[in-house]
Amino acid sequence: MSRPVILLTGASRGLGAAAAREAAAQGCDLVINARNAERLEAVAEACRAYGAAVITVPGDIGDAHTAQAAVEAARAHFGRLDALIHNAGVLPPIAPIAQADLDAWEQAWRVNFFAAVALLRAALPILRESRGRVVLVSSGAAIHPYPTWGAYCTAKAALNHLAAVLAAEEPQVTALAFRPGVVDTDMQAQIREQGAGVMPPKLHAKFIAYQQQGRLEAPEVVARPLIAAALRAPHAWSGHFVAYYDEEVQALLKDHP
Repeated sequence: MSRPVILLTGASRGLGAAAAREAAAQGCDLVINARNAERLEAVAEACRAYGAAVITVPGDIGDAHTAQAAVEAARAHFGRLDALIHNAGVLPPIAPIAQADLDAWEQAWRVNFFAAVALLRAALPILRESRGRVVLVSSGAAIHPYPTWGAYCTAKAALNHLAAVLAAEEPQVTALAFRPGVVDTDMQAQIREQGAGVMPPKLHAKFIAYQQQGRLEAPEVVARPLIAAALRAPHAWSGHFVAYYDEEVQALLKDHP
């Protein structure tokens, strides 16, 4: 039986890197993308140590040509695609809407949202063939309006609805938006470092406390249910927004400790 093939964006660090390693450990082959080619190759080597075949596609996933190239790599090298995980995401600009930099908002939306559309446009024909899954990594910010995070919050909310629309349009594909929780990644460091004096003080203090109190989840902990959802989420969930800690998501791990 062929090994499952996963296309994963934002794979050079944090949750994406942990997810790539987890997928390799679970017997998957991979097409991985990120902007930093050197870090991406290091992740690829770690995955190959598990016996995975890994194709790297470095580049800005906010560029539709990069999205197309990643899907074509899956088609050319593996002839199939079983799951697409759009994990790449950016937080900036951190600023109130009254001070919005429209160019910065557009760039944020290109990575956080339009990249998913470009990937789907290219990947849906082969995902239909495999009756595959799409996992759009979203955020609690999709449903909680954080002041100064307007670009991020709205793009993640749009991702949630994109999964719902995809479920309505594509009966052969299972589409989910996935809430990873508060993960110990570079984005959290960015919030702590760049949010001071911009975010409301209480909100910024909340994120400082997450680190000080040890409440940030390790990327490896979230990577396991993320990959489980990409490989085993039932079609009945299509269109749903699920969290890594949901009982039904955690139940997917029982047969794959």
